[in-house]
Amino acid sequence: MAEEEGPTVELRQRRKLKSSENKESAKEEKIRDTPMPERAPKHVLFQRFAKIFIGCLAAVTSGMMYALYLSAYHERKFWFSNRQELEREITFQGDSAIYYSYYKDMLKAPSFERGVYELTHNNKTVSLKTINAVQQMSLYPELIASVLYQATGSNEIIEPVYFYIGIVFGLQGIYVTALFVTSWLMSGTWLAGMLTVAWFIINRVDTTRIEYSIPLRENWALPYFACQIAALTGYLKSNLNTYGERFCYLLMSASTYTFMMMWEYSHYLLFLQAISLFLLDSFSLEQSEKVHEVYKIYIFSLFLGYLLQFENSALLVSPLLSLVVALMLAKCLQLNVKKGTFIAKIMKVINFYLVCTLTVTLNIIMKMFVPHKENGHMLKFLEVKFGLNMTKNFTMNWLLCQESLQAPSQDFFLRLTQSSLLPFYVLVLIICFLSMMQVIFRRINGKSLKETIALEDGRIGGRPEIIYHVIHTILLGSLAMVIEGLKYLWTPYVCMLAAFGVCSPELWMTLFKWLRLRTVHPVLLFFPRLMTELMELQEFYDPDTVELMTWIKRQAPVAAVFAGSPQLMGAIKLCTGWMVTSLPLYNDDDLLKRNENIYQIYSKRSAEDIYKILTSYKANYLIVEDAICNEVGTMRGCRVKDLLDIANGHVVCEEGDKLTYSKYGRFCHEVKINYSPYVNYFTRVYWNRSYFVYKINTVISFQS
Repeated sequence: MAEEEGPTVELRQRRKLKSSENKESAKEEKIRDTPMPERAPKHVLFQRFAKIFIGCLAAVTSGMMYALYLSAYHERKFWFSNRQELEREITFQGDSAIYYSYYKDMLKAPSFERGVYELTHNNKTVSLKTINAVQQMSLYPELIASVLYQATGSNEIIEPVYFYIGIVFGLQGIYVTALFVTSWLMSGTWLAGMLTVAWFIINRVDTTRIEYSIPLRENWALPYFACQIAALTGYLKSNLNTYGERFCYLLMSASTYTFMMMWEYSHYLLFLQAISLFLLDSFSLEQSEKVHEVYKIYIFSLFLGYLLQFENSALLVSPLLSLVVALMLAKCLQLNVKKGTFIAKIMKVINFYLVCTLTVTLNIIMKMFVPHKENGHMLKFLEVKFGLNMTKNFTMNWLLCQESLQAPSQDFFLRLTQSSLLPFYVLVLIICFLSMMQVIFRRINGKSLKETIALEDGRIGGRPEIIYHVIHTILLGSLAMVIEGLKYLWTPYVCMLAAFGVCSPELWMTLFKWLRLRTVHPVLLFFPRLMTELMELQEFYDPDTVELMTWIKRQAPVAAVFAGSPQLMGAIKLCTGWMVTSLPLYNDDDLLKRNENIYQIYSKRSAEDIYKILTSYKANYLIVEDAICNEVGTMRGCRVKDLLDIANGHVVCEEGDKLTYSKYGRFCHEVKINYSPYVNYFTRVYWNRSYFVYKINTVISFQS
């Protein structure tokens, strides 16, 4: 082969006689390493086109079918089309109800500008508090949905609720399509994408929360993150042409910024991605320039997000910005040392230490000079979560008791194992990780690696996009092992990576080369069974809540303020529009304190104490829920009343949960008996099997 290329190289040297010796030798070496391009036969081009066309058709079809499946399943579960508007709205519970209520407010506004102004200066949601709801609750999805609903003339052909959930279901279809494409890009076959979709849907309980909380921010944001990952995967590929690289870069830029606008916690997820790219760059896998181009996208998105999110200081003090700035500074300080030498290895270690130190230092400096409210309760929660601190604080203990914030249960791993997903994922991850370490050690020892890795080489760990995904999935998996709620970020990754490995001849060639076998023909027959779910007839039946909302709309004054559990307050805000004292949101210290104070209605406090708390928030009505007052069957010590007793000093944990003496009974029980002094402060005006509504007296008449 070398003898055949000799004349060609010599001819090219004669054409470049005017070049300098350094450039001449560099080009000569590049020509020797780069094979001559050959025009592919027509039948080969046709096969490639057919493969791409079928793959794209399968990807789009998978996304559309999944969106239609979600719509059909939602209809069968709630009988949505047969419900009245009020019954449909109570299916949005907790923080989901708050998000959808603002979508309704935007549709009612006389103009888009007026609607945005009312949301940014909102004083009709929480009593005694004016909030910028757009910034604080990331309501950009609702703004976009309301604009599209009115601009497309959909108000004449479809109800607002169907348009809203239709957009979310459509985004989930894009989510699935992006996972399909990512697996396809990594494996080289669209069959991997089909397997990804099948695993994603079968493990739907652990891959998405779309069935339970449609308007959640993550349901709007994660499809864009999946698109960003797909674009990044293509961008990191070594054999990508110039046009493909530009397309991936533009798609990555647009999806990164959109993802950051849709979810307030998006920059934390991008921070993990930046760490993965930093490690990829540190391993000297010939992707340094591409990685730094991605850093520029982060900087641009953070800057633009800061401006368009009402100068959101959380983005300035985010660890993502500190890390990216540190990486940029470290690059400027790098010396041009020949790769493979001992000095180069020492410089790598120094550079790694420098980046870590600069990141922490810059973040501390930014927090010192930039006024911010960067979720201080989250840091306190993590301290208690990892046993670094102890607290009797109600809010911290209540958060710790939430199922989504605890470690994953055995059922989670059992479900993934029964669907065959977890065993294949572990196998694929181990093979890719060991191959990656093999490539890194070869680099450290100064051995050169091929720029283009062939199938027979059996070195899947030498591909940059594979290294990135291995590091990223390990980081996400580590977090998911601590907090179960993060499994919705990790499990889709598991589906994609496992499917890529199962359908990748290169991965199996790597394994069987280690085992000194020549060929392997992996075959996987896998068919999801979803029709049984669509055939099941389910029903969402909550007449007590419907009766409560109907009573409020008919009997309560328009200016009334309601107090109760945050979840119920979200439903009241959506279904009635009345003002409330608290919201089911956990990203604001003031709202968390309000929630804790309102929850005192389930504690052992006096009627006077509860009255003072409620009137301090200008509440006119109090709603007591039997489900909380008589709560049973939850984890020991995690009932709301138990947490309140601990916070208020009415229970001593060290003495076997022995209740201490309290001269007051539990308020939610005592207020129902209608005796003094409770009737002096509260008058029952409505009740059913689940709710008791009390009017808070403005003039107190003490009875003997």
